[in-house]
Amino acid sequence: MVEPPHRPSLTADLLAVEAGDPEALSRLVAALYQDLRRLAQAQLRGHRAATLDTGGLVHEAFLRLIDQSSITVESRAHFLSLCARVMRQVMIDAARARLAAKRGAGARADLPIDELMGPTAEQAEWLIDLHAAVERLAERDERLVNIIECRLFAGLTNEEAALALGLAPRTAERDWQRARAWLRAELG
Repeated sequence: MVEPPHRPSLTADLLAVEAGDPEALSRLVAALYQDLRRLAQAQLRGHRAATLDTGGLVHEAFLRLIDQSSITVESRAHFLSLCARVMRQVMIDAARARLAAKRGAGARADLPIDELMGPTAEQAEWLIDLHAAVERLAERDERLVNIIECRLFAGLTNEEAALALGLAPRTAERDWQRARAWLRAELG
């Protein structure tokens, strides 16, 4: 996904979103819906800890974006990066809910035990461990967190991540190597 030339309506919508226009956010999401579905698919790939599907993840992220009082959006790539971050939070919340169900919080007595203890619960634990590691990294190096969000959670290529973060491609690649090494050390 290389940054296409800005269409006047997309640029106007980006500026209107920054000014707090919720209808502009709706138009922007509609214009970039296929890109957002691709982001959601990347989020869900290998992280089936949530009960959300691609469309559900996109819509939940949209609802959370609408609830924010103001959003600063610099470009199409920056908006997609922001959406990837919100989708990650949706996934973390779903994983936490899954673990709460696993531990019996609000569980119905007639649910088979394998529904609560299956592999998706293990994936939920892994996702929460990953989130905790990313949060620890945020205390040390926010730029590495941004590259993780773009590369790991949003599924962006190195060039796309560099564009979204305003970095040189070589810098983005070095940051990605450092971030992966740090995560490997943290997650064992």
